[in-house]
Amino acid sequence: MSKTTKAAKDPEGRMALADHLRELRNRIVKALLAIILFTIVAMFYHKRLLDFLIAPLPACGPDGKPPSGLDHCAQISNIGLTTPFTVMLKVSLTAGVVAATPVWLYQLWKFVAPGLHQHERRYSVTFLTVGTPLFLAGAVLAYVVMPVTAQMLISFIADGVTSIVPVEDYLDLITRMVLVFGAGFELPLFLVMLNLVGVLTGKRLLGWWRAMVMGITVFAAFATPSADPLSMLALAAPIWALYFLAVGISLMNDKRKAARNPDAGLSDEEASAVDLSVEAVGDAEAVGGVETVEAPAPIPAARRDQIDDIT
Repeated sequence: MSKTTKAAKDPEGRMALADHLRELRNRIVKALLAIILFTIVAMFYHKRLLDFLIAPLPACGPDGKPPSGLDHCAQISNIGLTTPFTVMLKVSLTAGVVAATPVWLYQLWKFVAPGLHQHERRYSVTFLTVGTPLFLAGAVLAYVVMPVTAQMLISFIADGVTSIVPVEDYLDLITRMVLVFGAGFELPLFLVMLNLVGVLTGKRLLGWWRAMVMGITVFAAFATPSADPLSMLALAAPIWALYFLAVGISLMNDKRKAARNPDAGLSDEEASAVDLSVEAVGDAEAVGGVETVEAPAPIPAARRDQIDDIT
């Protein structure tokens, strides 16, 4: 009975388009399975998670008055019969995405890794070790700035007016902030990884600083769900700092590469230095077992004149 054998993998990671699509499908399925698994676990604790997410909102007291030190407050309301079930799904799914961060980051890296050289694939551990804390740091920052953001938004209402906030709308706001802040914090990591694999140089990244600062600002303005400048600056400022940190790391990495390879900084159109020095060759030795052939005797001058006349 013949056994089917798998086709040998290309050492350079080259695949046909169908293989790339199949690989992408497998990675997405694995990431979704991990998210679904963590989501199911989070369903058993959705009430605790909901209380945790609502805590940043300045809620009104039993007498309808704001907490001490605040001028305004909000009342969480539930509108609709199916809203509690929808809220439970949203809370659990958000927790599942955050908890499964190492898994879907690993699947993302494994999809990109086959196209890298063997010495470049060792960065997978660094990618996961740094990428997961960065995403979680962005999520924590979104949760930390949420009380100030909510208080600022509520402060625009007139005095004596109670702000009624549907719980589903509030969850949409904080969920988007958590995911957007976490994804935004991953940008510097991708820049460093592109530098490590040789796609971008630190000098080029430094030359883009004006465009990058403007791009990060525009991204923060459109990505933050709320229209207040505090949320925009809370997202943009850390990414600015992380971007310049990524530039510094890239410059040090380029300096380290240049020390190992003097031709690393040359452009594709510039020739590298060529050693044109000639080394002296020692005396040639006769090879054993080979008969030497004597050179023919020179032709006399009279004979050469005779040959020239004949020709």
